[in-house]
Amino acid sequence: MAQANTGTGGTTGTMGRTGGQGQTGTPDVTYNLISVLYHALQGAETYEQYIQDAQQSGNQELAQFFREVQQEDARRAQRGRELLSRCLQQGRGNQRMSQ
Repeated sequence: MAQANTGTGGTTGTMGRTGGQGQTGTPDVTYNLISVLYHALQGAETYEQYIQDAQQSGNQELAQFFREVQQEDARRAQRGRELLSRCLQQGRGNQRMSQ
């Protein structure tokens, strides 16, 4: 089974990202940003169901918690989109982005 880059030199998981461009030909930085963006968007969508479930059970405190978590993922997705756009525009997907 292929291993994923943990960012600390070790590997875990199931995706083959160990440095450079991997098998996809996509630079690691670009791939990583896309992955974070995907998971943030997926989480924000999933939390909508959790909010509805909490509301249906009458637990407004829990519904509010899920709204907060959803907003955090939405902010994370927005930041990821901004960084990905910069990365792609600069053509530096496999290099460190300037701050």
